[in-house]
Amino acid sequence: MIREFAAGFGTLIRGFGLWRTHPRLLALGLVPALISFAVLVAVLIPFGFSLGSITAWMTPFADGWIAGWREALRIAIGIVLFVAAAVLSGLVFTALTLTIGDPFYQRIWRGVEQSLGGAAPVGETGFWTTVGEGLRLIVLGILVALLTLVLGFIPLVGGAIATVVGVLLSGRLLARELTGRAFDARGLSHDERQRLLASGRGRVLGFGVATQLCYLVPLGAVITMPAAVAGSTMLARTLTDRAASGAEISAHADEVRPAGASGGTSAHA
Repeated sequence: MIREFAAGFGTLIRGFGLWRTHPRLLALGLVPALISFAVLVAVLIPFGFSLGSITAWMTPFADGWIAGWREALRIAIGIVLFVAAAVLSGLVFTALTLTIGDPFYQRIWRGVEQSLGGAAPVGETGFWTTVGEGLRLIVLGILVALLTLVLGFIPLVGGAIATVVGVLLSGRLLARELTGRAFDARGLSHDERQRLLASGRGRVLGFGVATQLCYLVPLGAVITMPAAVAGSTMLARTLTDRAASGAEISAHADEVRPAGASGGTSAHA
């Protein structure tokens, strides 16, 4: 599991490597990422400046406390609110960016597929499918943010637990959303995608967590988005190739199994 999780981090690093080998291709994804980033910054900056008044409104019972305890409580609540907002903003950013820049990201993942060799899939993700998936991601992001907020109120350890859970759950959602285009191109059903993602659970989670952590760096989301699309294409190829290889091995084993053999048991007259 740990090795697969680390491999997921490595997949994103490979996506970043395309900035060196295919800079023009990845640069296509910067414009929609910058637009989405500007929209979110316009919302988050006022939110950040309002944290003091928001936490004071949430804790009127602490008005009569000793100043040190009152400020400590409100700072802790402010941190929890910021973590929840960061988790949600990363998912909203991804949904908005993929919707705005769908034609650009289609070119990126197709270019990556070609660079990986073999027959590139020819399917596409329709515009309304992209919108629907984006809305689904935002709704799930709101639920994760609310869970993060609730966990954050656990005494003493709430902030740490909320941060870890928020990053893990949002990372998982990011990985599933980003691999969607490559899976759509292969014409995979929902159940088939679920099986593939489950088969590489550690790798998928590692890739998603790495992406979410990069999003938390100032301007990191803008630079990471094209690399994440490229990396998710590599991840989808790895999962499908591994599944195909496993199916071939299983089919070969069935062919060479002696007639009458079944499950390692034998029947006796």
